[in-house]
Amino acid sequence: MELLFVVLIAAGVGFILPYVLKGRETYGIVLPAAVAAAVSSVVWVGLLWLGFTFDGGWIWLISLVLGSLAALAVALIVPPRRYASDRTLLTKLSGGRA
Repeated sequence: MELLFVVLIAAGVGFILPYVLKGRETYGIVLPAAVAAAVSSVVWVGLLWLGFTFDGGWIWLISLVLGSLAALAVALIVPPRRYASDRTLLTKLSGGRA
């Protein structure tokens, strides 16, 4: 049950990021939330296997912070790469006239 809470909290944090950062038109709203939820759940399960207990504060802190950082990284890395890729494709499709 706690894993469900971690996924929901991480997804909520991921849904906030596109509204705080620039460039959301390049990746949409759901991508950071999905990344945050996936990373947080994998980290949560890994920490459980390492012996952390679900009622301790460290497992919550570590899993939610790492999930949020992964979503932040995606939200910061995707826009410049998308803009560069779009420029390259436009140049290729227009025969170098754009």
